[in-house]
Amino acid sequence: GNMGDSKRRKEQGQPESKRIVSWLPLTTTQSSEFVRVSTQGAWIGIGLLVFAWLMVRGIGPSLGWWKIVG
Repeated sequence: GNMGDSKRRKEQGQPESKRIVSWLPLTTTQSSEFVRVSTQGAWIGIGLLVFAWLMVRGIGPSLGWWKIVG
């Protein structure tokens, strides 16, 4: 019957239905992994930006490495 059909389809695991964008060979797990990595990368980037800003605005002048003009 109908139930057996859907069960068999699930076991074969059609990759097409799992793809988010049909022309991209990305599965849902790959995309969530990509999101996780890119989010992590974004946070690292933000951290570096904040660190660089603190370096320029705070640490450098306080050590007399350079003066802030303006």
